[in-house]
Amino acid sequence: MSHPDSNTRAIAKDVKLGRDVQLGVFINLYGCQIGDECTIGPFVEIQRDVVIGDRVKIQSHTFICSGVRIEDEAFVGHGVMFINDRFPRSTDSSGSKKTDRDWTCEPTRIGERASIGSNATILCGVTVGEEAIVGAGSVVTHDVPARAVVAGNPARVLRLLDAQRKPTP
Repeated sequence: MSHPDSNTRAIAKDVKLGRDVQLGVFINLYGCQIGDECTIGPFVEIQRDVVIGDRVKIQSHTFICSGVRIEDEAFVGHGVMFINDRFPRSTDSSGSKKTDRDWTCEPTRIGERASIGSNATILCGVTVGEEAIVGAGSVVTHDVPARAVVAGNPARVLRLLDAQRKPTP
């Protein structure tokens, strides 16, 4: 595990870090769980109740909000944004400022070995299937099937990966 430097990292005491985690600078981690051998790039924020599996790579400038689960060996590119509120508002219908009681966190799951391209936006309540690939800049509004390649706004299936899995070195 990299040793936190209080000048360049904000890591809450309730964060659970696995072994051999590599941490970039200028990161914010609180209330999350990060598995073994993960790499977290610079300028990343990971919020409370996020679970990151083993050997996950998260590139710089990514925001992972509460309710997201990223399974083993997934890749999250630069500047990826996750959303956990389907109807975000600053105030309720009476004009009063909303509080934590005024919203429902909708969970999102990124499957094993899935890859999320840079600057993608992943809306809440979706599942990106195992080994799926989300193209750079895509906006994922619906579930992505396992081993599908999706891209666009909204993201659409372009093709499925072939049935043969490449051997892992």
